[in-house]
Amino acid sequence: MPDTTNGVAGSPSLEYPDYWWYRVRSQLLRVVFAGYVHEGDRVLDVGSADGPSVQWMPGGRRVALDLDPRGLRPGDVCGSAGHLPFADHSFDVVVAFDVLEHCRDETAAVSELTRVLRPAGRLLLSTPAYQWAWTSFDEDVGHYRRYTRDRLTAATARAGLRIDRSTYAFTATFPLFVAERLVRRIRQRRGLDATGLPQVPGWLDKLLVRLASVDAVLLQHRDLPYGSSVLVAATRPERPSAPEREQAVPHEAQHDRDTEDDHLSGQHRSADLLHRGR
Repeated sequence: MPDTTNGVAGSPSLEYPDYWWYRVRSQLLRVVFAGYVHEGDRVLDVGSADGPSVQWMPGGRRVALDLDPRGLRPGDVCGSAGHLPFADHSFDVVVAFDVLEHCRDETAAVSELTRVLRPAGRLLLSTPAYQWAWTSFDEDVGHYRRYTRDRLTAATARAGLRIDRSTYAFTATFPLFVAERLVRRIRQRRGLDATGLPQVPGWLDKLLVRLASVDAVLLQHRDLPYGSSVLVAATRPERPSAPEREQAVPHEAQHDRDTEDDHLSGQHRSADLLHRGR
C-alpha cells in the first residue's frame, strides 16, 4: 500500500525497492533508453525520486522532481509535474516513468514536459498498458487510465515531438500478469482485499526475473508487440512542428490550468503526477 507523507501519496518503491518489478523495470528502461541519455546531458527526472528506475542514468546533471520529498536529494525539487518550476528549454532529456497515467489531463502534462525540453531534446516515457487490465489496484494507486502503444505515441506526437521508438515491455511475464489481474478481479467481486503489491515468494521472484531477462535480450534488437508496460522515446524537433505551433500556450496561461485534482501516485490531488504504475 502506498504510504503518505504530509498527505501526499508515495510510491511503494520507497518501502519495497527490492520488489521484483522495480528491479526488472530498471533493467528494461536501461536497455531501451540508455542510448538517449548521454554523459553531460542535463536530465529532469519527473516522479522517480525514489531511485530504483533511474539508477542506470549517468550522474552529475540529473534533477529529480517529486511531490513526495522522502526520496529527494540536495538539489532536487519538491513540486508538481503540472507546474514545472523551470524555464523553457532547460533540459536535454526529460524522463517520466509511470507518471502520465496519474495525470487527469494528459495533453497538458505532455505539453509541460515538452516545454522544458531543449530543441533536439529527448522525452522518455513509460506507462502501464491496456485499459482492459484495469482493477481496483489502479484506483488504489491513483491512475486515471492505462495505455496502448498507439495512445501513448499519439499523445506524444500531439505535443509536436517525433517518435523515435515505441515498444511494449514485460512481455515474457505477460501471461502471469494476466493471471494476477484475473485473480485480483475475482477477489474484488467477492469483497476480499484486492489492493497492494502482490506477494511474491522467493521461487516466483526468481522465475519472474528470469523471464524478464528474455525481454532484456529481445529489446536490444527489436520492439515487442505486447506487454504490461508501454515505453516511448521521442525528440523535440529543432524547429517547432505544426501541432506545437498550433497548441502553443503562453507559459503563464499554462500554469493557470486547473490541475488541483491531479496527484502523485495514489490520490487524486494537485497537478498531475507522478509515477506509480504497474
